[in-house]
This record gives sequence, C-alpha cells and structure tokens, in this order.
Amino acid sequence: MSLNQKITIAVDVMSGDKGSDELLPAVISVATHNENLTLIVVGQEEKLKAKLSDHPLFKEGRIQIQNATQVVEMDEQPQSALKNKKDSSMRVAINLVKNGQAAASVSAGNTGALMATARFVLKTMPGIDRPAICTVLPSLKSKYKHVHMLDLGANVDEEPKHLQQFAIMGSLLASAMDKNPSPKVALLNIGSEAIKGNSLIRESAKLLQQTDLNYIGFVEGDGIFFDDVDVVVCDGFSGNVALKTLEGSCKLIAEYLKRSYKKNIFTKMAALISKPVLNSLKAEVDPRNYNGASLLGLRGIVVKSHGNADRVSFENAINIAVKLAEQDVVGQIEKQFSVEDGITSDSEQI
Repeated sequence: MSLNQKITIAVDVMSGDKGSDELLPAVISVATHNENLTLIVVGQEEKLKAKLSDHPLFKEGRIQIQNATQVVEMDEQPQSALKNKKDSSMRVAINLVKNGQAAASVSAGNTGALMATARFVLKTMPGIDRPAICTVLPSLKSKYKHVHMLDLGANVDEEPKHLQQFAIMGSLLASAMDKNPSPKVALLNIGSEAIKGNSLIRESAKLLQQTDLNYIGFVEGDGIFFDDVDVVVCDGFSGNVALKTLEGSCKLIAEYLKRSYKKNIFTKMAALISKPVLNSLKAEVDPRNYNGASLLGLRGIVVKSHGNADRVSFENAINIAVKLAEQDVVGQIEKQFSVEDGITSDSEQI
C-alpha cells in the first residue's frame, strides 16, 4: 500500500490474547511499507521502549510510543473498563483520535469494552442512533471479491430505522473503500420472497425501498457468499451468529481435511500431491486476510481486530484503518447523515 497523504494511526499493542510480542512486528511491517505513515504504539512505555529503542523507524519518529499504564482484560465487563481503566491502552488510543493526534485507532481488545469506550469517548454522529460493527467476507459473485456485512454484534435489539442507518453507512463504506459507485445492498433474511422474515426485516425493507440506495431485496445466509451483492445488512444478533457459524465451519472443514489426509499412506501421498491446491485454497479463505472490523457511526475511526490475531492478521487490521482514514469514510458518513431527511439521533452517552 502506498499512501498519497501523511496519516497517523494509534495502535493499542497491549490488548488481545497475544500482546505486544506478536502485535509490534505487524506495526513495524506496516510502517516499513508506508513511508507517509506514522504509527503511535500505545502501551507500557518502558516495555515498548526496550523493544523499539534500537529500531530505525523509532529513531526516525515514524513509530512513536504513547504511555498507558493499564490494560483491559479480554473478559472484563465494559462498564468496569470504562470506570476503572481510564488509562488503559485501549482508551488512550481512542483518546488520541478524539484529540486529533491520530486519524484512527486499532485494537485487538475486548469487543464490548472497545465499543463502550469508543462510544463514550468519540460519541455517535448526529443522525445515527447506534454504531455498527462492519467487516468484509469473501464473495464469489461480487465484482469486488468480497462483501461488507453489518451489524456483527454491536447491538442485539434493533428497530427498522437502525437497519436503515446501517444500510446507508455500509453503502457509503463500500463506495469509498472499493471505488464502487452504486453498491448493491441487501437485507439478510430467511428467504428471498417479500412475505418472508419477521416484522423487523419486513419493516426495514420498506424503509430501504424509500432511500436512494441500490437496494436489491433479501439475501439468505448462503447468498452472502454466492449472490451478487456488495453490502449485507442485518441486526447484530443475527450477524454475530452468522459470522461465528462461518468461522466455526471453516475450522471444522480444515480439521476434517487434516484428519482425512492422515488416515493412511495413500491419503498422505494424496495430500503431498494436492499441496499446491490446498495452499491456494488456504490463501483464498485465510481469515487473517479478512481481519479488521470497522466500528461505523462514531465520530472517529476505530478498527477492531480479532483478539487472537497474529502479526499477519493484525497488519491487515491496521491497513484497513489506514484506508478508512485515507478515504475519509467518517467525513462521508457524517456529510450524508447531515442531509438525510427523517433520520434523527437518540444517541446515548454511556
């Protein structure tokens, strides 16, 4: 990736399952490949200095350190993190975005705590009631080889107007990130017929039909990957279940393949012969290449990485934050909602 503008990203390198030993190499790799990029690593200063003090990028100032004395644990309750971890690496990174010192923040920390902290510090945009978690998933039919899907768990009890807001944000995101002039937007449902679905989905469909979006109707679960659609909209409960089911299915298939190839000498020989094909398949569906979910609807860019991210997947999350900043996705969403008629915000402060 080559940047056309200078961008600063704040990276929480203390949160997550693997910590700075695994996440710092991702930071160094991203900075190495982007000469216009500055990365502020947030965490325990002395520990980070010991690992970075001799690195050329640190000496040049393109990797900087921002001290944070606390870390939010992966099983910590969001309210506890807000109240008791005001100097956590997660919160300090988000504060850098609020204060204008960074264009975006990235964290592999506790999802609930990250969403609660980001919402408290940055607040939601006018016209948006609730933020949404959005990520990309592989697609065989989309021209862009992937589909943007939201909400994936930020909310569990939505109203039709919330799904309308998610659809608008998702369409703007797809347009900016993919240079897609008219993203095809669909609602996740249990069938493609107009009579299918619960009241939330049917009422949301009526609202989407009244917008200027390229709304194409309903899509079923398998259609996420096999239909010609660019944005899939759903409530957070359904979206999170769908995402976790997909992740589990991929692990299950991988385990079955591994067991099948180890059965006897002949299957082991077959595995050796088919290794190039298997490597190609692994590269196509490697979840590390899809790591990094955007928290849309906030007055700033926050990207959530998987908690168990390794350096490859965490690097991908950082690159997503860079692209969101470069395309000014927050500015585009804010501009759109400032002119939307009939969409009002009842944003809460935590």
